Amino acid sequence: MEKKRFYSSELCARCKGRGYCGGPCKILNKIKQLQPKVKKEFTGSSPPEIFVGRFDYPNINTGILSPEQQGEMGKLASPEQWYKEKAEIDDILSFRSQMIYSRFKTNIKKSKGKLIGTLKEISIAKKSVLTEFKLKKKPYVNFSLSKHTPFIGNPAPLVSARLEENPFIEKKVDYVTGDKHARAVDGIKEMYKGKIQTSSIIKILSAGMLGRAINRRFVPTRWSITAVDDTLSKFLLERIRYYQEIDEIIVFHNEYLGNHYEFLLLPGKFEFEVIEAYMTGSVWNPSGRVALAQDNEGFFGRKKYAKNVTGAYYTARLAVCEFLEKIKRQASVLVLREERPEYYAPLGVGILRECGRDAFNKKEQKFESLGDVFNAISHRMKIPIDVFKKNSKLLKEYGKQKRLSDF
Repeated sequence: MEKKRFYSSELCARCKGRGYCGGPCKILNKIKQLQPKVKKEFTGSSPPEIFVGRFDYPNINTGILSPEQQGEMGKLASPEQWYKEKAEIDDILSFRSQMIYSRFKTNIKKSKGKLIGTLKEISIAKKSVLTEFKLKKKPYVNFSLSKHTPFIGNPAPLVSARLEENPFIEKKVDYVTGDKHARAVDGIKEMYKGKIQTSSIIKILSAGMLGRAINRRFVPTRWSITAVDDTLSKFLLERIRYYQEIDEIIVFHNEYLGNHYEFLLLPGKFEFEVIEAYMTGSVWNPSGRVALAQDNEGFFGRKKYAKNVTGAYYTARLAVCEFLEKIKRQASVLVLREERPEYYAPLGVGILRECGRDAFNKKEQKFESLGDVFNAISHRMKIPIDVFKKNSKLLKEYGKQKRLSDF
């Protein structure tokens, strides 16, 4: 009898179509079908999209993503648009496969040069930007997988890039990026208050377009995603911690592309916990057993990175904080997420952020007891609810401390 093999959560990232899981790779097959057949020179409209790597930091690869097509290409790079249009996994893989990652090596502190200047202009553009590219070599079939970002494929070394039209830049973005005396944190908050979409703020931070002049530098895309989500939720929590507590149990739920969320809001001071369950066959768990990840924080927040749940922790916290700010209340919050087999390709935490946000646009359910809550949500979840309950630190402590209303 053949011995069953178990793999780490980074299997797909290491495999890249080599067949470590024992089956054909859906992701690689999709890339091969849709790989652009371009020469060393092409003109295309960047969505706009950039990517800043983190390997060999501080001397990193960075570059511009663009298809060879011209016109409005925003759908190729926008998780907000993917969710709004309920794009399927194959659709998103198709979008990403069309783009060429024209990249170059630079130091994070370098701020001048033609390639850097073009990249920075594209990073702050609201709409697609027609750009002429000259490559050292043709793009080749390769891809990078991450929990944080949609996959990046078709890399090629970049010789030159020239804008063929003036990028459209929103006034708020132009003002914030032009202020070289303000902190990056303040720039992030200012753009958020100005209704700049989150994915755009991430690109602008990543391109080193925020902060005091002396401190500006490239920020790896993976880090900038977490930095923006973390900064914005902390900004909202500055007010939320002073609001009145909710007085009943409220539950919201939502699902997108095999990612199922349950948000439990309990009466109490702000606390936050995320428990994720990766089902057998989902992208980060091709093994034969359910894998769990958990991170939490108390009323005064956490000082260390949520290394178990990683970026999805901060996207969920932002979605929760936006809702609490909207209703001007605080609560103890437990977030349960099932990553199901349908989620066979990583699409980045951007779709999770939008899935979480939209959960709070749906009709809430109200309950009198936790028993009623778990009975209700157990019918929506595929993993036994006890798996989550016994791993929750929030539930173990919830209700033990007396509240003023109890006297």
